[in-house]
This record gives sequence, structure tokens and C-alpha cells, in this order.
Amino acid sequence: MKGSRTIEAKTYVAPIRRIWWMRANGTVLFPVTALLALCLGANCVVVAQAQPAVASGSLQGPVTPPARTPGPVTPATANIRITEGQVGEVEPGGTITYPSVTSCLTVTVRLRDGGKVGAHASLFQVPGEYRSDRILAAVKQRTGARAVSAVEVRGAVGAWDPSYFTKAIESYREGEQVPVPAEPDPDGLARVVADELGEPRGKVTVEDLPDGDQTVN
Repeated sequence: MKGSRTIEAKTYVAPIRRIWWMRANGTVLFPVTALLALCLGANCVVVAQAQPAVASGSLQGPVTPPARTPGPVTPATANIRITEGQVGEVEPGGTITYPSVTSCLTVTVRLRDGGKVGAHASLFQVPGEYRSDRILAAVKQRTGARAVSAVEVRGAVGAWDPSYFTKAIESYREGEQVPVPAEPDPDGLARVVADELGEPRGKVTVEDLPDGDQTVN
């Protein structure tokens, strides 16, 4: 993975290719459009191999772990590292590090008091962590009634259909069509994030930045 990059770095356009999921016997199941860098990280490799139930074919029933639901809120810290499928918070002046953002999106809620609530949304659920259609609810719970000044969405914009925040890839049954983004949809992502967090659309910005670690000060 590349070294740390701040969110002020210049925008990159995510290269996209078509990836074909296959059963063990070599039969092609269905295509998923994703980043060229998809599944370079160790976590992503493990999760991608654990998701065959989302493809159409003869597999019986889901094999993914249960979707995590928001749990107890833990105290904010000065600095935090938020990995795929996790939500966390830093105090005013603190730093959030999101490692290995290649196929993921990060959502950083800047609170008016200077603190930040962050989420690292993964295309495929990391076992034991939040699924893509549960993670914004966890952010909303963490933020509570506190005033929000801005919401920043950064990462692999071209790999994400906005609907993944309301219906995760793992939740599709056998034979159902999984939506595949034909092109980046930053406006659609901004709208769904704003709706799920209960914030005005104008507070949400989206930037395509899928090139490794992100550091948010």
C-alpha cells in the first residue's frame, strides 16, 4: 500500500475493470465492476473469498457473517486508526487515520465543537464489523444530537453504487441482480449519506481518492 496521504491531496480518477466471480469448478457467476486495486489488502482478500452467496448460481443460502448493529458508544480519543467496517471518534484537534483505502469509502463527520466521527465503509463486509448498509446508522448514533459542520466522503467513488449504503452487496439473494456502477456517482453518494445522517445535502462533499492511507486532521 502507498504511504499516508492527506485528504487535501489532488483528486485521482479510480481505474475500473470488470471482475468475474467464479465457483470452485470454474463456472462464471456474475461480473462486479470494481477498482483495479480491489482486494489488494489482506482484509479484502479474505472477505471477497467469503462472499460467493451474492452470485447467481447453485449455492445454497448466505455464507456471510451476520450484519453488525450499532453497539455502545465508547469515549473519544486524541488520535485513532479506523479500519474497514469500523466507526470511531476523536476529540477536537485529534487525527483520524484510515488505512488502505483502495476499494472503500471513508465518511468523516466534522462536529461543530471540533471533534470528528469517522467511518471506514467496505464494499464487502469484514467479519465482525459493520456492513455497508449499517455503518451510517452507527455514525448517526455516535454523532447523536451534536451539531455538524461538514461531512466529507473520500475514497473509491467509482466502485460504489449509492444503494450499497442502504442495501449491502451481501444482502442480495441468489439470483437477484446486484447493482453495478456504470460510472462514478458522487452526487448520488452525497444524497444518500446526507439522508442517512439526517444532514442537509449541502454539508456533504465527495472526493475520489482511492490511493492508500488517508489522514484527516
